Amino acid sequence: MKTGNMLPLALLSCLLASPLQAMDGMNMGHSASGAEKPSQPARKAGHDMSGMDMSDMGDMDMSGMNGMADMDMPDKARPAAPKAQPAGSRTTEKKPRIVYKAVDAPSSAPMVDIGHHMHGMDAGRWFHGVLDEFEGRYQTGGKSSLRWDGEAWYGGDYNRLWLKSEGTMTKGRVRDGDQELLYSRAISTYFNLQGGVRLDLDSGPTRAWGAVGVEGLALYQFEVQATGYFSDRGVAGRFEGSYDILLTNRLILQPQVELNLYSRADPRRQVGSGLADIDTGLRLRYEVWRKMAPYVAVTYDSPLTQGRHMARKRGEKASEARFTFGIRSWF
Repeated sequence: MKTGNMLPLALLSCLLASPLQAMDGMNMGHSASGAEKPSQPARKAGHDMSGMDMSDMGDMDMSGMNGMADMDMPDKARPAAPKAQPAGSRTTEKKPRIVYKAVDAPSSAPMVDIGHHMHGMDAGRWFHGVLDEFEGRYQTGGKSSLRWDGEAWYGGDYNRLWLKSEGTMTKGRVRDGDQELLYSRAISTYFNLQGGVRLDLDSGPTRAWGAVGVEGLALYQFEVQATGYFSDRGVAGRFEGSYDILLTNRLILQPQVELNLYSRADPRRQVGSGLADIDTGLRLRYEVWRKMAPYVAVTYDSPLTQGRHMARKRGEKASEARFTFGIRSWF
C-alpha cells in the first residue's frame, strides 16, 4: 500500500484508540480506590500496638512522667472506686438494739441483760401487801362468820420474803387459822418457788409444818398455788386457784377455789384424812379505785370425806352456802 493511503488510516486509528485508553484509566482508578479500603472495620478508640517493636524503648527516660500521678483530674474522669467486699461475705443491715427497762424502775437507766437474767431489775426492794378476802359470810341461825385471807412480801423481782395469813372466826372462835413465813425465788417469768414454815394458830391446838411449793400465773392468766406440808404428823397439801373475768375495766367477776388434803386425821383440830375440805366462791367486785374494791359473793365451804362424818357427830351442818359481802384491798 502506498504511503499516501496509509496516513488517513493512521489518523483514524489514533482517534479510535484515545476513548478506549480513557475508559481503561477510569477502571483502574476505581480498582485502586477499592484496594485502599480496609478489609476489616476500623477499631475504636485506642490503638493496636501489638505489631510494633518495643525493644528500642528500653533506653527511654520516663522519669518525667512520675508527676502525672499528682495531676488534678476532673471529677467526672475520676469515678469513686467501690469498696471491696471479702469473698463469701454478705451485706447485713444493722438491727436496732432493744433496751429493756422496768416500768417501776427507780431510775431511767436501761437495764442490762446478762445471761438471760436482768440482774439490774433486782436492785430495788419493795414492800407490797394484798388483802384478797376480808368478808362477812351471812347465815341464819346466828352462825355468820368473818373470814380473812391476805399476804404481804418484801424484796425484789427475784428474791422475796412472804407472810401469809388466813382464818375464819365464828362466835368468837377462830378456826382454820394458817400463818406462813416463806422465802420465794423466781424460777421463771411467771412462777416462784417457795419454802418455809407454817403454823396453825387458832382456837385449836397449834401445829407446825415445813412448807414447799410453787405459785404464779398459769396458762390464760389463771392464778394458781400448790403447796406441800410435812411434819411428824404426816404430810398435807393445798391447792388454790382463781381467775379474773373483766366484765368492764372496773367490774370484775372472780371464781375461786381452795382444796386441802391430809395423810392422817387430826380429830382435835376437826380435820379428817384424805380430801379434808373445800372453800369456794364466786365474787363480783367493783374497783372504786385500784386499791379498794368492795364486792358481793356467794360462798360455799364444807368438810369432805372423813371430816364430814366428824361434823355430823358434833351436830353441825356438813355444807354451808352463804351470801357474802366484803372488801379487797392492796398497798
